[in-house]
Amino acid sequence: MKITGEMLIGASAVRGADATLRAFDPARNADLEPAFGGGGAAEVARACELAEAAFDDYRRAPLETRAQFLESIADNIIALGDALIERAMAESALPKARLEGERARTVGQLRLFASLVREGRWLAATLDSAQPDRKPLPRSDLRLQKIPVGPVAVFGASNFPLAFSVAGGDTASAFAAGCPVIVKSHPAHLGTSELVGRAVQKAVADSGLPEGVFSLVVGAGNAIGEALVSHPAIAAVGFTGSRRGGLALVDIASKRPAPIPVYAEMSSVNPVFALPGALEAKGDTLAAAYIDSVTLGVGQFCTNPGLVIGLDGSDLDDFIDLAANAITKKETQTMLTAQIAAAYDSGITERNATSAHQIATGVKGKAASGALPALYRVSAEDFLAKPQLSEEIFGPTSVIVVCADEDEMISVARRLEGQLTATLLMEKDDVELARRLLPVLERKAGRILANGFPTGVEVSYAMVHGGPFPATSDSRSTSVGAMAIERFLRPVCYQDLPASLLPEALADDNPLSLWRLRDGELGPN
Repeated sequence: MKITGEMLIGASAVRGADATLRAFDPARNADLEPAFGGGGAAEVARACELAEAAFDDYRRAPLETRAQFLESIADNIIALGDALIERAMAESALPKARLEGERARTVGQLRLFASLVREGRWLAATLDSAQPDRKPLPRSDLRLQKIPVGPVAVFGASNFPLAFSVAGGDTASAFAAGCPVIVKSHPAHLGTSELVGRAVQKAVADSGLPEGVFSLVVGAGNAIGEALVSHPAIAAVGFTGSRRGGLALVDIASKRPAPIPVYAEMSSVNPVFALPGALEAKGDTLAAAYIDSVTLGVGQFCTNPGLVIGLDGSDLDDFIDLAANAITKKETQTMLTAQIAAAYDSGITERNATSAHQIATGVKGKAASGALPALYRVSAEDFLAKPQLSEEIFGPTSVIVVCADEDEMISVARRLEGQLTATLLMEKDDVELARRLLPVLERKAGRILANGFPTGVEVSYAMVHGGPFPATSDSRSTSVGAMAIERFLRPVCYQDLPASLLPEALADDNPLSLWRLRDGELGPN
């Protein structure tokens, strides 16, 4: 499939005239062909009008049609073959194996949501029978189901050109809920986005759905994104990126005449609590695994462990020495974009000006402008006095916080901001300390791990990839896993509606064969 540099507005390919953009190869330090025509408010308005017009027809389409549509997108992405992987490699400097795995994850989550659509549990179908003879007042016939909120704006992420982009988790879950989607392409992945966008566009047409179910817009600067979030047709926003970018969208959305939710995943340092028994029993293997996790993907995962918190003593000292030795063997690697690399260098410079002690760095490798891994040590007293030490630096760096005692460790945990993850490295002897930490960590993080490292997010029914602010803008949701569909649904109650007007999910004879809550009892009723 040829990359043309066009936007996809419904069924049409449109070349924007507001700006000229080019994707960039960070490994070769060179622009990529072709040039892309950036659009503006006019293209956003057209995409939103089409999405609004498509909404009712799409949400009322049979669930099987919606499920097959998601599967068709997955099939079309696979059909793109090596061309997709090669373009993504050129635009991101990510290795082939990583991108092939990311493609598999993207396809897998589309198929997971297709399965979820068929199940229908997300409709939350609930029936409370009328009680005309109830005293002192009768009860009406009450029935509830969840419906989609409306067209959704999705912003592609910098660090996942497939799994958090055009057909990524936000798009898949919104489609599953019954919402049309307008994606704003990330400027670093213009060609990759167009290829995947055309795969989605083809699936829309082949499924016989209204063209406005999907559009892909491209633009320079922030104006096109602001226009998208501001448009009255948009009912919700999915975003993965920086805290600054996420909060800017939250601000725009909150100031609309009708405010809308922004589900923004933004910032996390993913603290790891290395408890004494674990360090004594397996400190050497934990140190190596820790540095591997810190430097995985050049530290450009939202779940890289940016903090380790331990108790002062010889076992922690040994762990620190082993970790320092391990990081000296890690080479510089090219980051996703020049802007991300510059932000990393700036963050390291600022950290070096604090009381944190840089104990080791990586080694310069073949990458012309790669990120140099860096490891720091700081006392808990200094850490608590310098809030900036708990801020995320997006890249291969981490801070080890040395606590004088268990109470100080608890104090550090309580002072942390909201996180995507928190980890307990522990043995049986650590259970009591872990029990003290757990209630604090439950308030701080969306996922709590034991004896692992947080890089790697499973796409499943139980996964939560979210957390209290600033990890996300809404701690009640997840952007990964089956529960992600809940972001784009809202409940509607139907009181005393005649049978001819009831949605299929609430009909007496249960034509969709759903498990429903009828008069307080759950079953296929």
